Amino acid sequence: MNHQSARRRLFNRKFKLWFYERQIKEVEGPHGQEGQHHQHPWYKVMCLTGVDYFSTLGYQPGIAFLAAGFLSPIATLILILLTLFGALPIYKRVAAASPHGEGSISMLENLLSRWKGKLFVLVLLGFVATDFIITITLSAADATAHIIENPFAPHWLEHPVIVTLVLVTLLGAVFLKGFKEAIGMAVFLVVAYLFLNLIVVSYGIYEVATHATVLSDWTSHLFETHGNPWMMIGLSLILFPKLALGLSGFETGVAVMPLVKGEDGDTYKKPTGRIHNTHKLLMYAALIMSVMLLTSSIVTTTLIPPQEFQAGGQANGRALAYLAHKFFGDGFGTLYDVSTIAILWFAGASAMAGLLNIVPRYLPRYGMAPEWARATRPLVLVYTLIAFAVTIIFNADVNAQGGAYATGVLVLMSSAAIAVTLSVWKKGKIRWAFFLISLVFGYTTIVNIIERPEGLKIASFFILAIVLSSLVSRVLRSTELRVEGIELDDAARKIIEELRDGDIRVIANRRDRGDVEEYRFKEQEKRANNHIPEDDPVLFFEVMPGDASEFTGKIKVKGKKIGEFSVLRCQAPAVPNAIAAFLLHVRNKTGKIPHVYFGWTEGNPFSYVLRYIAFGEGDTAPVTHEVLRQAEHNPKRRPAVHVGG
Repeated sequence: MNHQSARRRLFNRKFKLWFYERQIKEVEGPHGQEGQHHQHPWYKVMCLTGVDYFSTLGYQPGIAFLAAGFLSPIATLILILLTLFGALPIYKRVAAASPHGEGSISMLENLLSRWKGKLFVLVLLGFVATDFIITITLSAADATAHIIENPFAPHWLEHPVIVTLVLVTLLGAVFLKGFKEAIGMAVFLVVAYLFLNLIVVSYGIYEVATHATVLSDWTSHLFETHGNPWMMIGLSLILFPKLALGLSGFETGVAVMPLVKGEDGDTYKKPTGRIHNTHKLLMYAALIMSVMLLTSSIVTTTLIPPQEFQAGGQANGRALAYLAHKFFGDGFGTLYDVSTIAILWFAGASAMAGLLNIVPRYLPRYGMAPEWARATRPLVLVYTLIAFAVTIIFNADVNAQGGAYATGVLVLMSSAAIAVTLSVWKKGKIRWAFFLISLVFGYTTIVNIIERPEGLKIASFFILAIVLSSLVSRVLRSTELRVEGIELDDAARKIIEELRDGDIRVIANRRDRGDVEEYRFKEQEKRANNHIPEDDPVLFFEVMPGDASEFTGKIKVKGKKIGEFSVLRCQAPAVPNAIAAFLLHVRNKTGKIPHVYFGWTEGNPFSYVLRYIAFGEGDTAPVTHEVLRQAEHNPKRRPAVHVGG
């Protein structure tokens, strides 16, 4: 029995080590030491982001025709121009400003101070969750649609929700194994998928070039319907926001930057090689996608009958797959379908990688998620369960999730454009170029929200869920120690060393005038109320409330002599936590159990609780005792808290 118990404990210990081993942490040092992720050449990481970005070829041409009709190639060209001359310059600057995967959110984090800034970040994280979670569920649902619509698919697979849940489960299993395996699969899938698409599109271009009537019929229809080229361009400018899904991939491109291998001379503060390689990643991904989007739009618009794009048509949501079957038969068409299904399923990998990197950089630091939220494997399970819920709620319907996906993508790109514009505002005429890009993205976002308001509703749900769960976590974690370290200046260190001969008695003081008379009065008061011997020296410890929205940080304690009184002062986000951390530090340095003395606080206890959570101060004595109780489980080693007077 004892042997079984020992084996069970050993198994539990090994499981915990494995489960929590990969963590995202803000640490200083060489660029390869962040979060324990293996780093890879930029082109391999491009494939990880590309499974999302390039997989949109599976449905983008069909969406483009439904949105713009025969204007689809022109609207797609406008989208490409926005990609190359809007999104690409924006995200190159985002990559340079946040090379450790924080994304554009880090550029906007400091626009607002204290709690306003934190809430602003939570809202943006809501859109991040909308974009990335819906990427996982929508792509898996679209892969399911390709499975069911293949002529060789067995009838027992005709259960979209179940098949989609299986695909999401398999994706989560890959990430439980690790990033290295995910990138290896991404490289294979992207190369195979782009190769097959190149075959289909090249043959389509050949068909267009060798059948003169195809282009003439298309241009004739355009002029008959829209009159002149200026009208066509104007309508395309109005319609291109409906093609916004073709812009996905840039935010994940910078979110997974910690996976990009830099150069030997890179440091944490100056990862120049990583930034340069990420720029190449973004540029080549944009160029490849631009070529494929334009050529696929031309061949699908000119070679597929319009009725086939409609609901129930064979090209609905799978235009290039339709051409693959038409050009080369069901054998090659099925091979193309398998490739499309695989990359659509794995498109969620870039989103999962982005979530695993970006969310732990904010919520645990704010105290708005448990500390285990820095570990990747627990987060994989959380995100997978959320994806399950979204899939079931939307019945694995691609169209029902499309609005939320586009909303998440466009809001993040608009926020990135605004962040870059603000960062270059004092750098001359270039600011007007980025200001114009911001206006274009803003227009695109607004048009998308007006036409597909369900996207904003879904995003609002994610925002509300993140804000509420974050605030609950912050309340539950408020009595943690919350101090990463204590630094004493020379004067403070000398004051503590002078107390080694007797008991260490600390008076927690809220400074008023800060003169000798104040300290003399408070010393007499505490000695009388707490029966402190006259011969025992005391020191005063004063904490000035800092930014209460910050959860953790280092405390710098400064010592000062005011008359005959020894005073230590510091600033911290939360007063009770700082006092508790200081007492434990003194105990560890001196080997003695310190005593701390408080006065009674009058007023409504509930209001003090709210003040403590929001502003870091309140009824200090009981909270200090609770922080000490949680930090030190052995009562004999716990600093003593006294309240009187």
